[in-house]
Amino acid sequence: MIRQKQIKAATGIKPRSSHIAKRNMALVSKSNKRETKETASAIHSPEQDKDLKPETCSSEGDDSSEDGKEKAETECQEKTLPKKDGKDDKNSASDAASSPAKVAGGAGGGGAASKSATVAEEDLLHDVGFFVTIKPPSGDSFEIQVSSLELVQEIHQLLMDREDTSHRTCFSLYLDGAKLDNFAELKTISGLKEGCVLHIKENAYTIREARIHVRHVRDLLKSLEDMDAYNGAECASLAFLNIVTQGDIVEKKRSTVESVDCTPPDYILPGCKERPLVPLQPYNKDTRTPPCLKILTTSAWNPPPGPRKLQGDLLYLLLVTAEGYHCHITASPWGFYLNQSTTEEFNPKPATPCYLSHSLVDLLNQVSLTFKRNFALLQKKRLMRHPLERVPCPYQVFAWSAPSLPHTVDAIRAEDAFSSKLGYEEHIPGQTRDWNEELQTTRELPRRTLPERLLRERAIFKVHSDFVAAATKGAVAVVDGNVMAINPGEDSKMQMFIWNNIFFSLGFDVRDHYKEVGGDAAAFVAPRNDLQGVRVYSATDTEGLHTLGTVVVDYRGYRITAQSIIPGILEREQEQSVVYGSIDFGKTVETHSKYMDLLQKAGEHLKVLPHKVLNDKGEEVELCSSVECKGIIGNDGRHYILDLLRTFPPDVNFLNLKSEIDYPAACKKLGFPISHQHKLSTLRQELVDAFVDHRYMMFLKFAAIQLQQLTAKTSDPVKLQQLKAVDEEKKAEEEPVTEQSAQKDGKKVKDNKEIEAEEAKKIVENVTESIAAEKQVEENTRDIIKKASAAVGSLKESDFDIRFNSDVFSPGVKHADANGTRFKKERQLVVDAAEFLVSVQLPSMVHDLTDHSSAPTDGPSLCEVMHSRGINVRYLGKLADMLAKIPELGYAHSIAVLEIVFRSVKHILAKYIQGVESITMSSGITHFLNCLLCTGVPRVNVSKTDELLSKKKRKKNGNSLPEWSSLTPRSLWQQIKQECKAYFGFELTTDSIDACVEKYGLQKISLLRSVCLRCGIQLKLRDYFSRSTELLTEDDLINVFPIVKHINPRASDALNLYTAGQTKIQQGLLKDGYELISESLNLLNNVYGAMHPEIAQCLRMMARLNYIMGEYTDAMCYQQKAVLMSERVNGIDHPYTITEYTHLALYCYANQQVSVALKLLYRARYLLLLVSGPKHPEVSLVDSNIGLILYAVGQYSLSLTFLENSLALNKIFFGEKSLKVALSYHLVARTQSCLGDFRSALRNEKETFTIYKSELGMNHEKTKESDECLRHLTQQAVVMAKKLSEAYNGKPNNQFGLPPIQIQAPARCSVLEMLNVINGILFVHISPAEIEKVKEELEKGSSDQSKLEKLALLGEKDVPEKSSSKKDEVYKQEEDTKESKVNGIDETCDKENEPPVPVEVR
Repeated sequence: MIRQKQIKAATGIKPRSSHIAKRNMALVSKSNKRETKETASAIHSPEQDKDLKPETCSSEGDDSSEDGKEKAETECQEKTLPKKDGKDDKNSASDAASSPAKVAGGAGGGGAASKSATVAEEDLLHDVGFFVTIKPPSGDSFEIQVSSLELVQEIHQLLMDREDTSHRTCFSLYLDGAKLDNFAELKTISGLKEGCVLHIKENAYTIREARIHVRHVRDLLKSLEDMDAYNGAECASLAFLNIVTQGDIVEKKRSTVESVDCTPPDYILPGCKERPLVPLQPYNKDTRTPPCLKILTTSAWNPPPGPRKLQGDLLYLLLVTAEGYHCHITASPWGFYLNQSTTEEFNPKPATPCYLSHSLVDLLNQVSLTFKRNFALLQKKRLMRHPLERVPCPYQVFAWSAPSLPHTVDAIRAEDAFSSKLGYEEHIPGQTRDWNEELQTTRELPRRTLPERLLRERAIFKVHSDFVAAATKGAVAVVDGNVMAINPGEDSKMQMFIWNNIFFSLGFDVRDHYKEVGGDAAAFVAPRNDLQGVRVYSATDTEGLHTLGTVVVDYRGYRITAQSIIPGILEREQEQSVVYGSIDFGKTVETHSKYMDLLQKAGEHLKVLPHKVLNDKGEEVELCSSVECKGIIGNDGRHYILDLLRTFPPDVNFLNLKSEIDYPAACKKLGFPISHQHKLSTLRQELVDAFVDHRYMMFLKFAAIQLQQLTAKTSDPVKLQQLKAVDEEKKAEEEPVTEQSAQKDGKKVKDNKEIEAEEAKKIVENVTESIAAEKQVEENTRDIIKKASAAVGSLKESDFDIRFNSDVFSPGVKHADANGTRFKKERQLVVDAAEFLVSVQLPSMVHDLTDHSSAPTDGPSLCEVMHSRGINVRYLGKLADMLAKIPELGYAHSIAVLEIVFRSVKHILAKYIQGVESITMSSGITHFLNCLLCTGVPRVNVSKTDELLSKKKRKKNGNSLPEWSSLTPRSLWQQIKQECKAYFGFELTTDSIDACVEKYGLQKISLLRSVCLRCGIQLKLRDYFSRSTELLTEDDLINVFPIVKHINPRASDALNLYTAGQTKIQQGLLKDGYELISESLNLLNNVYGAMHPEIAQCLRMMARLNYIMGEYTDAMCYQQKAVLMSERVNGIDHPYTITEYTHLALYCYANQQVSVALKLLYRARYLLLLVSGPKHPEVSLVDSNIGLILYAVGQYSLSLTFLENSLALNKIFFGEKSLKVALSYHLVARTQSCLGDFRSALRNEKETFTIYKSELGMNHEKTKESDECLRHLTQQAVVMAKKLSEAYNGKPNNQFGLPPIQIQAPARCSVLEMLNVINGILFVHISPAEIEKVKEELEKGSSDQSKLEKLALLGEKDVPEKSSSKKDEVYKQEEDTKESKVNGIDETCDKENEPPVPVEVR
C-alpha cells in the first residue's frame, strides 16, 4: 500500500525552492474531498472488503501547523525508499505466479531491483495486520485491526467514521503517554504491537479546527442524502443496487421456492411499448434522513470583535433545533457552548447553563432531545450502507435525471459556492496550488522498483484528479461570468482567463488563426485533437519531455480548454518563448537539438517520422513532429511541448486533394474524398499501429517466400516451382479485403493470415541463420530484403521502416524535397493508411458484428468498438450504410443511426445555446428539446421573464420574442438532415422524429437520454411522452452540467499483472491466474484508491473466477462490489452496469437467492429497454435467463412469455439454423411440456432436432439427447390425447392401463447448468486420470486427431483444431471487447462442481 509519508517525501525529491517543496509535500499528501473519512471506513469497518484498501491521505483533523509540516517533511525525506541498480527481469510467465512482484516489475521497463528492493516490494504487497485497543475520553474501549504499513492518520480517519467516535475531529493519539506523529507509519513506532492501548486525548481548537469540526458535523447530518449526487458535487454519485435487492444480498438468507416473488413490472414485459423514466431511480423511504435539527449555520455576528477574540472566541453559530428553539453557539479553544446572543442583540457571555462540550454533537445532544434520538438513528443507518456507496469517486459523475429536491439553508454550501478556492485549500499554507509544478514533479519521481512506481503512479493519479476537478470548476465559472478575463477589452469570444493557476481559453478562431483550415469549426475540434496528442505523448512517458495538464470542458454550448501554465510564459512574448516549431503554420519555423532528441525517442513509439521543411528564408529546418507543435523551455528548465493537434497523419479521405493525389478505388467506391467542415481530420493511433502491423506481416511473408526460393534454387528445381506457385497465391491473398469478402469469409482469411504470419516469422529466422554462414549468398539476401521493403512501401531500402510525416498535406508548409522520391513515398503511406481504414478495418468491424464477437448497446459503446480499430467517428455514416445491408445487424444499424442523429443534434445545440440568454436558458433548452421530440409546433413560454417587468414595459415590448423561439420542428429536422449529410455523409430521409423512429427503429427515450447525458442536461424525473403536443416545460429542466474530457493515467504494473493473469487462465491454470488477478486488484487499489472503472472490471473477473472454481458465495460478494462500483463510476444506466447486473443475477441464483436474481434481471431488462430498445442480443440473453429462472420456480406461463421472445430475437440475430436458436427451441419445448401443451412442445423440439441433425450430425451427443426428448414428448402427447378422449367419452381413467402423464419439476442443478451454458460458461467434466493419460500421450509425441480433441477440451488454445466449429457456438458468447473475456473459456472441473484441475500442457 502506498504510504502518505512516502508520497510526501517523494514529491519533494526535486524541489525548485524550499517553499515550493514544502507546499507540494503538503498538497500531494493532503486529503481532498475525494478521499475523506468515508475511505477509511472502507478499509477498517468490520463489514468491509479486504481487497478494496484505498489510499487514505491526511484529513482535515491533522496537525498542520508549519512546524508540524516541516517535521513531517524532514522525517519523510529521511525514510525515502533506497535506490539500487538492478538487472532486467527476464523471468518467464510461469515465474509470475510464484512472484507477482516480478510480473509487476516488468511493466515499468526499469527492470527488477536488487535483493533489498525486492524485499521492499514483497513487504509492500504483504503487510502485517494486528489488533490495538482504543480508549476514548468517554465510553467503552474497543479493538480495531490495523496494518503495519498504515499511517497514524489513517486511524484518525477510521475513528472519525465509527459510530461512537464520529463526532470527534480535534484529537491526538497517545501510546504510553507519548503523542503519536500523524505521518508516522505504525511499524516505525517503538512499542506498538498486538494488544497495545491507544488513548484518545482532546486537543484545543483553533479557528481552522473549529470550522473543520462544524463542516464534519454538517457532513454527518447529510450523509444519507443524495443531494450532492444529484447536484454533481463532492464527487458523489448514485447507486441503487441495495434498493433493487431490498437490502445487502450478502446478508440475505437463501430463499425457498415458496417465498419467491416472481411478478415482473408490466413495463418490462415483452411487447410493452411504454418506457417510463421514474423506475430508473427507485425510491427507498428508508434512506430518508430523520430531521435532527432545522438550521445550523454560521452566525451573522461573525467574526468575533477584538475584545472577544482576546477572550478566546473563535466563531459563532446559529442553531434552530427541531423543536423550534433558537440559540447562538460560541466556538472556543475548549469546545462549544451556548451564549446569550439573539438575532437583535449581541451578548457573547455564556448562557445558563452553557453546556460546554468539546464536541458540537455532545452539545446538541444536551440542547435537543429530538437531535439526540434522530442522530443516533441516522448514525446506525449510515453505517448500514455499503462502504462503496459512501466512498467518493475519482471523477465527478453526473445524473441526467433527478427528482425535485427541496432547497435547504446551508451556510457551508454557500461558502463553498462563493469561494474562489477548492475545498480545504484555504487551510493549506501557500493558498493556491501550482498545478504545473505538481503535475511535472510527480512525473519526475523515480520508477525503477515496484514501490517507486506505485508511489509515482499514485501521486500522478491523485494530482491529475484534483486538477480535473479544479479545471472543471474553473471552466464553469468562466462561462457563468464569475472570472475576469486577462484581456477584458477584447471581444468575448477572444477573451482568455486565469483562475486558480489554470489558463482558460474558448474554442473560437481567435485572430483568424485557423482561417485556412476551417475557422471556428477547426478551432472547436483543435482542443480535442490536442488532448489526444497529450494523451499519447504522456503514455510514452519519455523522460525529460513534458506536456501540459490539459482538460477540455463543454458547457452551455462553449468549449473551454483548461491548461496548466508554463513557468515564465506570461512574462514573455510568444515569439520569444517558442524555441521549436512554428507559431504561424509553417512560415517561421524553429528547431532545437534537445527537442529533436526527446521527440525522436517518443516518435519511435508513435511512428512519427523526422522530416525537413523550409522556413520563410528558404532554410532547411528538421522537425520530428508537425509544424504546429511548439517547444517552450520554461523558467524551471523543463522542455514543454504543446499544440499537439496534428500528432498523427492527416486523413486524406476527408481532405479534397484530387489535384494532388490519385485516390484508391476502395476510397472512391465509398464516395471519398469528402470535403469536411475543417482540415484537421487526422487518423487515430490505433489505426496507425494496425496499419504498421499489417505491413510488417506483408514484409515477413514476402521475405519468407523469397528466402525459401533462394535456398531451394540450388537444391531442388521441382520444389522451386512449387514455392513460386505458393508465392503467387500469397500475393493474391494480400489484395485488400473487399466489403463483400469480409462479410462472407472475413474470419477464415483472418485466421489464415495469423497462421501464415507465425510461419513467416519462423522461416525468416531459420533461413537467415543458415544463410549467415554462407557468404556467397549474402548479396542475394540483401536483394530480397530490398524487394520486400519496396513491396510494403518502406522508407528504408534495406529494412522495414513505416513511419508517418504529419506535414505531407499541411497547407502552407514547404518541404525540403517536395519533388523527391522519398517525399512521394511519405505521401503514399498516408494515402495507403486511409485506404487500409476503408478496405480492411471497416469491413472487418462489420464482420465482427455479424459474428457477434461484439454487440454494442448504445452509441458510446459502438464508438468504442470503432476506436479500438482506429476508425474515426466521422465514418459512422459509411458504417451505417454497410450495416443497413445486413438484416441480422438491424440493431447495430439503429444504434449507428441514433448516434449520427444525436451527434448532429449536439453540433446544432451548441450553437443554439450560445444565442440563449441565461435568464431564458430553461425555456430555450426545453423549446429545443420539444422541437426535436415533438411533431407539433411547441408553445414558446417566456412568462417567467415577463413577471419581472412592469405592466408598462411589458406593453412596450409587445409580442417580441427572442430569436431562438423561431425554431420549429420542421426547421430543426432540416438542419439535422443537412448536418448528417455534411459531417457524416449519411442521407437521412425523414423529416420528423416520428418518421425517423418508424423507419430506423429508434426510441424517443433513447434519443432524449443521449442528448441529456452527453450534452450536460438534467431533467426532472418523471414519465415523458405521455402528452402529444408539448413534451417539456421550463420547470422540467433542473440543471446544466459540464461534459469533461481528460487523459486517464494508468496503473502500469497492475495492468501487467492483469494481462499475465488472463494468460494463465487461458492456459487452464486458474489458481495461478486467480493469484495474479488478485495482486492486480491490490495494486489498482494502491494507485486509484477505492473507486475506479478498472477496479470494477477487475472485481468482475475475480467474481467470474470464483464462480468457475465453485466458490459461489465469494463470487457473489465480488460481483456485488463490481455492480456498486460500476453504478458509481460509470453510471446507473451504463452498458457495463447492465452487464454487471446480469452476472450478479447468475451468482445470486447459484446461492439460492432466487427472488433477488429475478429482481436483478428485471432491472437489467428495464435498463436495456431504456438504452437500446427491445431488439438487441443482450435482451435475448436476459430473457433466456429470466425465462429459465421462472421455469425453475414453476411459473411456466410467465416463463414461456420470455423464452418465446428470446427465441424470436435469436432467429433475427443468429439465423434460423443457429445452434442458439436450437437451444431456444428446446427451452420453449421444455416449458410447454410442463404446461401440458405437448403438441406445441413436440413441434418445437422437432425444430431443435432438425437443427442439431443438420449442423452436428446424427452421432452427436446433442442430437441424441434431442431424439430421446422427442420420444418422451411423443409418448406423453399420446397419453394426453387418450386421456382427453376418455374424458370426452366418459370412460374410466385406467381402463386400458395407460401410464399417468409425467411432468417433472425442474431440478435446480439442471437449471443452473443451463444458465451457465446460456451465459457462455461450459464446465468440461474430465477426470485427473484422463488428464494424466493425455500428458503421457503428448510426451510420446503422438499427434493423432483424438488427442488433439482432448487437448482442445483442456483449454489448449494453440492446438490446430477447428475450435470455432458450430458445436462450440452453443457454449461460447464473448463479452464486450473491453471486458475480461472469461465467458468463452472452457474450464475443466469434476462432476461434483469442485474447482477445475489446472493443467499446463507442454
